Amino acid sequence: MPVAARIDEFGKPAWIVLMILGFWAWWPLGLAILVFTIGSGRMGCWNHHGVNRWQDKMDRMRSKVDWWGTTPPSSGNRAFDEYRADTLRRLEEEQREFKEFLQRLRFAKDRAEFDQFMAERRNRPDASQPHQTQP
Repeated sequence: MPVAARIDEFGKPAWIVLMILGFWAWWPLGLAILVFTIGSGRMGCWNHHGVNRWQDKMDRMRSKVDWWGTTPPSSGNRAFDEYRADTLRRLEEEQREFKEFLQRLRFAKDRAEFDQFMAERRNRPDASQPHQTQP
């Protein structure tokens, strides 16, 4: 019978004790036991419930967001659904207008920086012409 199977008969406490003794004796041995127990799923950290629980949460969140960009699911109250649709349309319009405003603002800033650069360049003395010294 393999050693791991014999330790499994005693359960998780046996693995914990073995890991502590491994760290006490020589830290790389304890680290190796820790990696082995977690990687093999013997500690139950990431086996059945861990990964599935997070995957279920992600699936639920994705299903709630999937309607974005299409019509949202009906709440059962038509007046509220119309209000929500109007509000979403208004917010999308405001978002579009704000993005356009930011684009114009960035363009104006770029234009001002470029104009400042060109003005400094024009006012800079020409390096190709020799300097005239006053006698």
